Amino acid sequence: MKKLSLATAVLTSVFAMGANAYQAEIGGTLGYIDAGDGVTVVGVDGTYYFAPVQTKNGPLNEAAFLNRASNIHGALSYDDLSENTAVAAGVEYFVPNSDFYLHADLGTDGEDVTTYAAEVGYLPVSNFLVAVGIAGADVDGGSNESDPTLRAKYVTNLGGFDVNLEGDLVFGDDTAFGLGGDVYLDKTFSVGAGYADDGVSGTDGVFSIRAKKFFTQQVSLEANIDFVDDANAFGVRGAYRF
Repeated sequence: MKKLSLATAVLTSVFAMGANAYQAEIGGTLGYIDAGDGVTVVGVDGTYYFAPVQTKNGPLNEAAFLNRASNIHGALSYDDLSENTAVAAGVEYFVPNSDFYLHADLGTDGEDVTTYAAEVGYLPVSNFLVAVGIAGADVDGGSNESDPTLRAKYVTNLGGFDVNLEGDLVFGDDTAFGLGGDVYLDKTFSVGAGYADDGVSGTDGVFSIRAKKFFTQQVSLEANIDFVDDANAFGVRGAYRF
């Protein structure tokens, strides 16, 4: 009887761990840009982690970062204005037994522009990443420009709430920057805001608000609104982890 009870306890523990871990996520996005006659954007994305990601006691949305979970990821999107399909893929790698981080992305707009980015990062303290790199675009029959980048991300606890803080800089002819943050009202629900400016004289920055809710450990829904003088954008994304 004792042996049976022990075996039951072990199996229960294993299944409980599996229920609170995931190794992949797939998502679908629907967006609308309020410009001219309107532009509709649809997309799918996916991420595969090299090892199961434990959700533990942190915010569900930050589980991969808090676990330093290396992964490969990709996305497809289509808009009915250009009628092109954009493709992007990349890899994030947290070097085992160290505080170093590597990241690279490659994408195309489905026509004549290829974008690329690469970073090397370091985590000087727990849950705080600083990364430097290069990002650029190669236009068929045009220029190939690349600029140095700087990015930071920090997940911490402030006033009893989990908080995500992010910032990035692109040092080109015109310095572009972005700032953002999310407050987790509980482990499943966050609200956030951001601001981005491309640094070009005469253009307006983009202010955004966003929210995300996990209805279960696996199922989430998020929404965002980007406010621009001439073209506000709205988006929703549903995702499933397994």
